[in-house]
Amino acid sequence: MKRIWLFLPLLIMLNAGEDFISHYEYGEMLYNNPRGVSCAQCHGEDGSGTIIVELKEQQELQTISGTDIRNKSLEMMIESVNRYHEIMPRYYLTDEEVKAIYDFIRKKNKLDMVSEKKNSNP
Repeated sequence: MKRIWLFLPLLIMLNAGEDFISHYEYGEMLYNNPRGVSCAQCHGEDGSGTIIVELKEQQELQTISGTDIRNKSLEMMIESVNRYHEIMPRYYLTDEEVKAIYDFIRKKNKLDMVSEKKNSNP
């Protein structure tokens, strides 16, 4: 039994560098539910944007859509998340949280492109 206690500090040190969730999973979690309102509801599962609502006003169809954020720079995303918008709520995310979301969207779109290429090759 004493031998186990001798190795316990070594085991703790070996596992100390491991995170509970990956950076990708953290970004995905934040994107899907950062502060109770999902980014994906308006920006889509991959950041390409979705139609939020369509309404007819004086016989003219009005559409409110979430923007495509796939090609936005990290700096643009940080600035956008931290300012007032008429439609988008302000989330009060840290720069690190926005970076995790940014990295998630970039990686998700790369993975989706790889998957589409594999599926299109007979």
